[in-house]
Amino acid sequence: MTIKTYLLGLYRLLKVMATHPGYFVRGLNTLPPNCSAYRFSHAYKDTAGQRAGVSVSSPMNPLWDYFQKHEDGHGIWKWEHYFEIYHRHFSRFVGQKVNVLEVGIYSGGSLGMWRSYFGEKSHIYGVDIEEACRGYENDYTSVFIGDQADRAFWSTFRKSVEGIDIIIDDGGHAPEQQQITLEEMLPHLRPGGVYLCEDIHSVTNRFCGFVTGLTSELNGVYPISGSGLESNVSPFQASIHSIHYYPYVVVIEKHGVSPTKLSAPRHGTKWQPFLGGA
Repeated sequence: MTIKTYLLGLYRLLKVMATHPGYFVRGLNTLPPNCSAYRFSHAYKDTAGQRAGVSVSSPMNPLWDYFQKHEDGHGIWKWEHYFEIYHRHFSRFVGQKVNVLEVGIYSGGSLGMWRSYFGEKSHIYGVDIEEACRGYENDYTSVFIGDQADRAFWSTFRKSVEGIDIIIDDGGHAPEQQQITLEEMLPHLRPGGVYLCEDIHSVTNRFCGFVTGLTSELNGVYPISGSGLESNVSPFQASIHSIHYYPYVVVIEKHGVSPTKLSAPRHGTKWQPFLGGA
């Protein structure tokens, strides 16, 4: 960590303390368990045994097949274990009318891969800072040139597209870039949509810390007075269905239909006395 990065982090910490003291206290409360989790995971040993040589992708994964067969043409550069993650979260969109946004075009090979996977009803949007990437445009691929860390760029982008169902952030990989892209685009992702950010590296990654904060909000409880074990949902819970962590990847899925509350009703007639049942 450079001195500049350290000072910037300290400035942000002090800013949160001054403007949102409640958030700062919540953050402090999570520090001890976070440290315990780091210690546990760093020293982790699996005593149940592990199976070696398991395939990085299922045998019925068109994305994996496409990648394996892609020997010529525009380059595709991906970690192999990503393909199982893609297929797990994207397969329900195959053959549907879907708008896919990939941040970070590079050599352009993945634009064709997404089109092949999702089918002829899909439209692929690519974002890159390199002007030369406009050359990848065609009837089913639109390219926007801009900086993903520029909020004004995202404002212009949102006005230029009819809606996005899937976001794949494979852009600059800097935590600040990833955070701004998430903040600017997640609220505008269509219901039922999927956000995926890849190449989140290092155990002290600041973007991962940011997403961990989102996970905390997902677990918030807002009791409904006098209604039993029920909770109101926050605007975040009403929108966000789930957050998934994988090696180097975070996936956020949105609700197709927003819940109005979270409840835990009892079913059955026989209850232990110490649970307060009849």
